[in-house]
Amino acid sequence: MADEKPEPGRRLPRAQRREQILAAATEAFARSGFAATGLDEIATEAGITRVILYRHFDSKTNLYQAILDRMCARLDAHLEEPVGGFTDASTDGLLRAAVESPAGFRLLFQHAVREPEFKERIEKFRADITAAAYLQISAVVPDEALARWAAQLAPVVAIEAIIAWLDAGQPDPARAAARVRQAVTGVIGAAVSSDVDCTLLHSANVEGPPS
Repeated sequence: MADEKPEPGRRLPRAQRREQILAAATEAFARSGFAATGLDEIATEAGITRVILYRHFDSKTNLYQAILDRMCARLDAHLEEPVGGFTDASTDGLLRAAVESPAGFRLLFQHAVREPEFKERIEKFRADITAAAYLQISAVVPDEALARWAAQLAPVVAIEAIIAWLDAGQPDPARAAARVRQAVTGVIGAAVSSDVDCTLLHSANVEGPPS
């Protein structure tokens, strides 16, 4: 279930209020970016005053970091340990995390990497999933350089495919995971393909089917 905001004006327990602020801030930052989003805008989105916001977060940087922590924790809850490689279950886990918080997924993978203060952490996360992908792909791609190429590309394809699916309105959700996995499989297939196979495929595309 995607993040929901409680009704404005209600008195909430501290933990629930914090979640309300994080959900609102996630939407605001994903919409406008870190620099262009002010705390007043976030307070308005959350239906609270700026004073209440400051009771929970002492700066915009602190709030943004808390959002990244929250989304990373959500991913950790759905993704396998790296020893398993970047498996089908990993792709499914990414998709589940994106469904739970579409704005958080976009924020983590599209926006945060462009913010100098947070770029290092996101690049570390990407490096971890690339290493996990290499564990899986190197078992089927004998050429080390091609295996590393595919390991770099496969997680990017999965993430971008999920973001494109979110942007398209989440069509046919029952088959979304299978489609994302198929896109990732295409990357691995490209790394496995021989030069002869690629030549024949190119020739078929150019010349068309035999008469």
